[in-house]
Amino acid sequence: MTSYKQTKNRSVYVVVTRTGTGVARAIRVLSRKQYSHVSLSADASLHQLYSFCRNYTRIPLPATFNTEQIGEGTLGKFSVIPCEIYEIPLTDQQYRHFLRMIAHFRECRKLYSYSVMGLMRVWFQIESELQNKFVCSQFVAYVLEECGVTLDKPPCLYSPDDLRYLPDAKLIYRGELNQYYHERNDGELNYLPLIHSAV
Repeated sequence: MTSYKQTKNRSVYVVVTRTGTGVARAIRVLSRKQYSHVSLSADASLHQLYSFCRNYTRIPLPATFNTEQIGEGTLGKFSVIPCEIYEIPLTDQQYRHFLRMIAHFRECRKLYSYSVMGLMRVWFQIESELQNKFVCSQFVAYVLEECGVTLDKPPCLYSPDDLRYLPDAKLIYRGELNQYYHERNDGELNYLPLIHSAV
């Protein structure tokens, strides 16, 4: 039987969250969806999350590609963060490509910015070419498509809620983000699907 340690690097994780920032609340009111943000992680421990989001905790702009850490920055402002975590399997080759893409966004971070107009285009489902401006959900969908993950529509049209229904995505956790993080890491638990009731 193949152990988790042998296979963990062949999956990436889509993390949809709901925080209490003013922008997040506005997005939820307008979209009528429960989640307003989405990030990617290279492993189930969620030590680092990758997304397009604010550069500074107190203000929504400027924003660009950022590495998020649970308990810090915007994610550190809230003791309760409802979330869902989805596992997406990748081949070794796809996973290596994923890591290269993340490295590129890190190294070329100054070339990218947050797309305020992208929010409206997602809302009205107006297709546009993605170049150097993304919203969080467009970034996640773009990276997944570049890695060979099947999408139902162009990356530019994805909202955080849409990413919950990717054909290859498997829900492994629904609940509170800080609780998942500490249970998964502080206890050094083996990989187990942790499905909790929605918060």
